Amino acid sequence: MSLRRKGRAALVLALVAVVGMAFRVSWNALRDIAGAVGADATAAMLYPFVVDGLMALALVATLVLAGDARRFALRVLGAYTIASLVLNYVHGLVPELHGRSVDWSRLAEWDPANWALVLLATSLPVGSIYFGSDLVAKVLHHRPAPILTASTNAEESTETDMKRSTADFAVSTPAPITPNVTVLPRPVAVGFLKSTLPLKPLPPVDPAPVASIERRAVPAESTRPRRATGRVPDAAKPTRPKRTPEQLLAEARKATADWPDAKVTAEGIRREVHTSPANARTLRDTILAERAATAAEAA
Repeated sequence: MSLRRKGRAALVLALVAVVGMAFRVSWNALRDIAGAVGADATAAMLYPFVVDGLMALALVATLVLAGDARRFALRVLGAYTIASLVLNYVHGLVPELHGRSVDWSRLAEWDPANWALVLLATSLPVGSIYFGSDLVAKVLHHRPAPILTASTNAEESTETDMKRSTADFAVSTPAPITPNVTVLPRPVAVGFLKSTLPLKPLPPVDPAPVASIERRAVPAESTRPRRATGRVPDAAKPTRPKRTPEQLLAEARKATADWPDAKVTAEGIRREVHTSPANARTLRDTILAERAATAAEAA
């Protein structure tokens, strides 16, 4: 057991000891109050458990419940704490109550104050039945909030990335098609990858005729006025600026600098850089190619 756990255990034991001694002091006053309002010896002995016991139950409920139910438990705890404090205060003011657990006695010389104190002392057991049952029902029907696991977070992240626009990379414009001219794919300039392999000459390519684009009839433009759609709200506009391939690669290099090759995966890069799965695969291939080239140069 670590030192921190031992400290917590000692703190809990000290709290239990203090609460037990405080209950014993309060038990003497509440027992005499119960005897003064007409309770017999057995009822007077159980009366402190009714008042201070509900306080303990409300305290436990505040640790379990949440929201409105937790606020209700705190109100019950505060109300019964004040009631117990008032009865203990009256017990200290009236010397006739000391040691008299069965004989009836007045709690105050002024009749309205005596009536209010008797009403308070006699209503606490009934309130304990009502509020205690309500608190127990709330605790039994309480459902804690689900804890998000790593798999749940991964599914939500994947779904978010699928819905996100894939325009992080610049969109390439297709080359115009010229009749009777062979069109080769335009090479992509990669300035961050240094090749160590010798270039091989390409075989000659015979020009193949390309069919001309057939002109099709286009429907006439509508003359009906369009309804104004309004301005796009600020909440719908993207908050993150578009990043260039160089910026994405720089972020991926920095995030995977201390990763082993086995850990450099498209999913891991996608989570770190927050980009689309297609971009993550491109970044993974580039980083692995760089590492292979660096290892070849070192060898």
